Amino acid sequence: MIEGYGLSETSGATCATNTHDPVLGHVGGPLTSVKLRLRDIPEMQYFSTDTPYPRGELCMKGPPIFSGYYKRPDKSTEAFDKDGWFLSGDVV
Repeated sequence: MIEGYGLSETSGATCATNTHDPVLGHVGGPLTSVKLRLRDIPEMQYFSTDTPYPRGELCMKGPPIFSGYYKRPDKSTEAFDKDGWFLSGDVV
């Protein structure tokens, strides 16, 4: 059994544990086709520069990430930043 993370907007998993990883409680690293980054959330005092644990909104980019919501350009615009990163809304 492996743990993973993904959304319908990311065509399934974007992160998954290695089958040989004996540590439970984490979703593993990103799959090779996906880039991840953190976006600062100043109103929560969460910053990608926080040490020892960076925090922020998880953003994703890559071929598995959807291009927008069907017939909802307004929602599609809200879902991406100006550089094309998908804004998951998940705080990590």
